[in-house]
Amino acid sequence: MTRLRTLASLTIPLLTAPLAAQERIEFDDYSLDNGLRIILVEDHSAPVVTVDLWYDVGSSSERLNRTGFAHLFEHMMFEGSANVGKAEHMALIERAGGSMNGTTNEDRTAYFETVPANRLNLALWLEADRMRSLAVTDENFENQRNAVQEERRMRIDNQPYAAAFVEGITQLFDSTDCFGYAHSVIGSMDDLNRAQTADVQSFFDLYYAPGNATLVLVGDFDPTEAKSLIEQYYGDIPAGEEPPATRCAWSVGTEAQQIVWDDPLANLPLVLVAYRTPAHGDGDIRALQLLSEILGAGESSRLNRKMVREEQSAVQAGTQVDSRQMASVFIALGIANQGVEAQVLADQLHAEVARVLAEGITEEELTKAKNAYRSRDIFGRQTTMAVAQNIQHYLHYHKSLDEFYTDLDMYMAVTADDIQRFAQKYLTPENSFTILVTPKAATQAPVP
Repeated sequence: MTRLRTLASLTIPLLTAPLAAQERIEFDDYSLDNGLRIILVEDHSAPVVTVDLWYDVGSSSERLNRTGFAHLFEHMMFEGSANVGKAEHMALIERAGGSMNGTTNEDRTAYFETVPANRLNLALWLEADRMRSLAVTDENFENQRNAVQEERRMRIDNQPYAAAFVEGITQLFDSTDCFGYAHSVIGSMDDLNRAQTADVQSFFDLYYAPGNATLVLVGDFDPTEAKSLIEQYYGDIPAGEEPPATRCAWSVGTEAQQIVWDDPLANLPLVLVAYRTPAHGDGDIRALQLLSEILGAGESSRLNRKMVREEQSAVQAGTQVDSRQMASVFIALGIANQGVEAQVLADQLHAEVARVLAEGITEEELTKAKNAYRSRDIFGRQTTMAVAQNIQHYLHYHKSLDEFYTDLDMYMAVTADDIQRFAQKYLTPENSFTILVTPKAATQAPVP
């Protein structure tokens, strides 16, 4: 992302699109000399403020034999810093009456707090202290490595279907041309076991620096005071080196692929049909999102009507869109009913997608999908946290922040022909990757 490296402030009117029927939003977009980009949005409707800090680092930034580092730091960042003890960040925010968390995905890592307006200084100072001086010690690293490994065991290794979702879908991408998406966000146990504290420190120094971060404030604050605090807390932190660019050379598939995934924790077969699709910033992604609504969102969706209600071949069916910076993934899925083979379910999923390619969608379906999207867009901008996350989303995943206020109109302009054209381009059998998750009794070693 190109960053302005000036203290000059630029005030730009930010509209949420005429169809959103929302008030005009003014925001202040500027950068410190060290490259930290800041966006300020005043909202005095409630005495709270959200501090939302995103780093341009996710699992796609990792390299071979060093996976899991981005997610590891989601944990490490709460282990203390020069002026904050272990777990004190969370305790200080909660005692101030606020809330906080952090998340990691393939493309970014986010840390955020919502606090009473009079504690803005606390949230800003806490984020700056760990950006400046995170305690990357042998003890903290070992502690959080164990925590991440336990999280993997609980959420993936010991959950039905989870491994197929998390690890299976990565097989859509080639590790040579797109290593960033060819491994999971949580990383491998082996890579975490091999890692040394020095490796983790180097990762932090490279990616968790002002020049690789964006800070968004939304809420009840005085902009002059906020700018003064930001300059005081962040202004003298070194910019850091520019991280290497991530890359993902992907293409539409030329031959359908299908694998069987044995799952000893599953009681019923699950089928995932995945397709490589464009990056979230591509214009075609809007057709993808609306098609996902039509095919798999809710009880009136095509997949639910056909497979759950009419054929009764599935107990659940739907779609999922995993939007990313370099390439996205569209998934149609279903959990088989009792006595239904996985291949039967797979054939039905492929048939419903093929029907879109051949026949398209109806205007009634398109209108319903647009209404659902517009509703989510409007209701998704009603809190300081939601506005902050939306701004960060458009900064990181769209070609321009201007799309914050034009995106909804672009969705409303999508036609049924656009959706059929998109489907015919990307949701072809040749571009499909099907995972048949089959129950398999876990084998037990004989008791000695």
